[in-house]
Amino acid sequence: MMKKSMSKPMTQIMERLCKFEYIRMVIFPEEVILNQAVDKWPLCDCLVSFHSKGFPLDKAVEYAKLRNPLLINDLNMQYYIQDRREVYRILQEEGIDLPRYAVLTRDPDRPEECNLVEGEDHVEVNGEVFPKPFVEKPVSAEDHNVYVYYPTSAGGGSQRLFRKIGSRSSVYSPESCVRKTGSYIYEEFMPTDGTDVKVYTVGPDYAHAEARKSPALDGKVERDSEGKEIRYPVMLSAMEKLVARKVCLAFKQTVCGFDLLRANGHSFVCDVNGFSFVKNSMKYYDDCAKVLGNMVMRELAPQFHIPWSIPLEAEDIPIVPTTSGTMMELRCVIAIIRHGDRTPKQKMKMEVRHPLFFALFEKYGGYKSGKLKLKKPKQLQEVLDIARLLLAELGQHTDCEIEEKKGKLEQLKTVLEMYGHFSGINRKVQLTYLPNGQPKASKGPKEGPSLLLVLKWGGELTPAGRVQAEELGRAFRCMYPGGQGDYAGFPGCGLLRLHSTYRHDLKIYASDEGRVQMTAAAFAKGLLALEGELTPILVQMVKSANMNGMLDSDSESLTDCQQRVKVRLHEIMQKDQDFTEADYEKLAPTCSPSLVTSMKTIGNPVRTCDQVYALIQSLTSQIRRRLEDPKSADLQLYHSETLELMLQRWSKLERDFRNKSGRYDISKIPDIYDCVKYDTQHNATLDLEDTLELFRLSRALADIVIPQEYGINKAEKMDIAQAYCLPLMKKIQLDLQRTHEDEAVNKLHPLYSRGVMSPGRHVRTRLYFTSESHVHSLLSIFRYGGLLDVSILVPDLSVRSLCPYIQIVIMLYEDNNKDPGSEERFHVELHFSPGVKGCEDEENVPLGFGFRPASAENQEKQTNQGSLEDLSQEETDRALSLSEPISIKRAPMIRNRKTGSMEVADQGHIHYCAHMGVRKTHTHTRMPSDTRYKRVHKLFSMPPVKRFSVSFARHPTNGFEGCSMVPSIYPLETLHNSLSLKQVDKFLNAVCEHSSDAHAKTMKGRHSSQSLMLAPPLTLHGEYNV
Repeated sequence: MMKKSMSKPMTQIMERLCKFEYIRMVIFPEEVILNQAVDKWPLCDCLVSFHSKGFPLDKAVEYAKLRNPLLINDLNMQYYIQDRREVYRILQEEGIDLPRYAVLTRDPDRPEECNLVEGEDHVEVNGEVFPKPFVEKPVSAEDHNVYVYYPTSAGGGSQRLFRKIGSRSSVYSPESCVRKTGSYIYEEFMPTDGTDVKVYTVGPDYAHAEARKSPALDGKVERDSEGKEIRYPVMLSAMEKLVARKVCLAFKQTVCGFDLLRANGHSFVCDVNGFSFVKNSMKYYDDCAKVLGNMVMRELAPQFHIPWSIPLEAEDIPIVPTTSGTMMELRCVIAIIRHGDRTPKQKMKMEVRHPLFFALFEKYGGYKSGKLKLKKPKQLQEVLDIARLLLAELGQHTDCEIEEKKGKLEQLKTVLEMYGHFSGINRKVQLTYLPNGQPKASKGPKEGPSLLLVLKWGGELTPAGRVQAEELGRAFRCMYPGGQGDYAGFPGCGLLRLHSTYRHDLKIYASDEGRVQMTAAAFAKGLLALEGELTPILVQMVKSANMNGMLDSDSESLTDCQQRVKVRLHEIMQKDQDFTEADYEKLAPTCSPSLVTSMKTIGNPVRTCDQVYALIQSLTSQIRRRLEDPKSADLQLYHSETLELMLQRWSKLERDFRNKSGRYDISKIPDIYDCVKYDTQHNATLDLEDTLELFRLSRALADIVIPQEYGINKAEKMDIAQAYCLPLMKKIQLDLQRTHEDEAVNKLHPLYSRGVMSPGRHVRTRLYFTSESHVHSLLSIFRYGGLLDVSILVPDLSVRSLCPYIQIVIMLYEDNNKDPGSEERFHVELHFSPGVKGCEDEENVPLGFGFRPASAENQEKQTNQGSLEDLSQEETDRALSLSEPISIKRAPMIRNRKTGSMEVADQGHIHYCAHMGVRKTHTHTRMPSDTRYKRVHKLFSMPPVKRFSVSFARHPTNGFEGCSMVPSIYPLETLHNSLSLKQVDKFLNAVCEHSSDAHAKTMKGRHSSQSLMLAPPLTLHGEYNV
């Protein structure tokens, strides 16, 4: 008994309860409970009492009758919780879904309840048939020996579950017959994919959920480095939250745990445990103590004449200042975010003819479509086994008939052996059937069929990328209202309160690329203060959006226009002369500043390519010399890369960039820039010569090639952008209208809510994680579609403004003082961040108060510059110059007990960090473009709390293991803050209709010889309502 009352969760919660002014905690000694009469027990006004092994529940009931204290958990209902039959009866009466079950009661007085017929693969209990697999549970909830019986087709036998012993929670037994003594519940086995969900309520309006590996899976308890069972927080659906409320009220247990099984699209309750706490969650301890303390004070303060009222939290109604200076209610946040820092994408092609490859192709159904994609660990292991076998045969018999090239097989083996394991998302093999083999340059006899094997690897999220995503998620909390009342001085906690009280409707979508999905998972971890590994968060919280091309590229509809653009781009970039005025008109008709600057830097594109090629040759030579140096034998580069692999990727670029005729393949320029940027940031310790010059030249070339591949003139940019973004634009429109029928909205029931001022209110958040193509295209639509002022409001598109974690954020506000039919009722803001700051520009990153926008009305009043140190002083409204570097003083880092982020210890006080910087605010006023970045912007007024940018983590000494450098992230700037919802809806309608028409014409044009005349960009511009 004392073990439970003195456990870590109980101690943590009691410590927090003691901080309430009028609450004093008393623990009844075990000796008193067991050996003394209840009238000798200490007096109390509120009793927390729960049954455990050896606890005299009868005496507790007697004490409650004698003293009549406030009961946190009803005592009489705890008798029912000890009997699974009563638990199931109560759940059924409440209309809560249960697995199909039957009770076998071996009682001489009730023979009608003891009819059991056992077959080889089923049992029949009182006329109810349960095919195997099925579950057999003792009726006593104190008996944890639960058996799962398997069918003979799966090998038979049973899995025997028991209370955890060390690292085991079950064992497999060959015994297939059910137990013949005792009373049991037999129920249908629910396919949960090996995961159980444990729900913990604190009152009817609060529930915390965690998932763990099912003990029936293999019986091994997953534990962390501290020996704790690994669990991870999960989100409950609106229906599951209602179930949590029902369980709490039906069993009259304020603090109550129960088990959920998620199977076949439904959730089923399979056990109610009564009094139980979450382990190892500081946020839960805070929330639990706050709910219980307020509950006690609400009930007892009146009878003791204590002046007490539960404050309705200021953040309950999310009223916040907008960037235009007005106060409105935040209703919706939509963010489109590019994935994080990744390794260079690489590819290797080889033609294979060995029967083992054909057998693998047939095994996984490749002949049905002629193509096969292998990503699963088991499949990649089979490819690796074939490569090893063929290399072994080549090593033993040099004259054996193996047509595959040894060098290619060795590279295949090396790449598949990287990291020592397969995760399924960082490598893939594609096989394509070639009936007559690959076409040959010279005519000759036709060869037999072959398979084109394409190995793709790299392009995965780096450790630095994960750190950035988590930090960005933490910073993103500051988009939301909060920081008042109990949360004063703790920016970002408003979101966590919204979320824990079921008024935050969050959905996270990601494309099917591994780096994008892991970015989304890491962001979610930081946003919601989750703990643990990314994989379970990914499975539970990130939705794949690859069904309709919403976040993945559909290249079929882009081929025509993009192919024409690439041909023109290739022609211009192959001229061996300085760019002429005509070239500027052809290549930069939009007069993009970054494009014009890059063209001036390059001058002669062929000569610049010559320089880049020479620098690549120098780089490969240096790497070869390093390989020959014995000191470099065990040198490990960033993210498990070896010098051999580094040489292979640079040698491949050297071969592919210039062909035998001396012409350059400009499609390789993005890959060159990608690789040199990666090595400059992550492998700088190699001290390779001229990498910065290669970086400078390749970036100038990439500033031309990458943006212009999405269209050279405005019409082409709009055509390509709409083809990419049509499904996403439609989804954004539905998000803003809040009318998507397929999405359940998380709202509190007004009758069920206590201590919440506005239970019917909610904030909808939709996060879309994708790659460069969608973000670039969406910016083109905003830039050239007519919604914004092109010359000022939309940032210039270049590789420097399309870095990892580029963000487009749309925020919808509601002014409840305006007429519901008025155009001024809903207000839309559009914000943008170019993402990660480049390594070479780290010193000039603007830092500041986080995501809340600046107030435009006082913008001109604040002209003084300030450092980050100034923010801890009284002048919280001082401006930060965006052109001046801001120094950051290091401070000790400790674990944040409230939100799971980091805290800064300063002069005996704990300050929560709001990472990121200030927002730059653009109202709809024309201004010369050369003054755009020279304005001074006022910080949003917040409490005097010292805050640090993400850049505090950019050095390896800052404690992020495996991260050679974690650059800072640009703050959001406001592109527009005076749009009405009606204007945005009209704009999106026009874009979607125009896109659909253009797509139909494109498809029609494929069947005719006429060229497609592109429509001019849309113009919906007009007077905007403030």
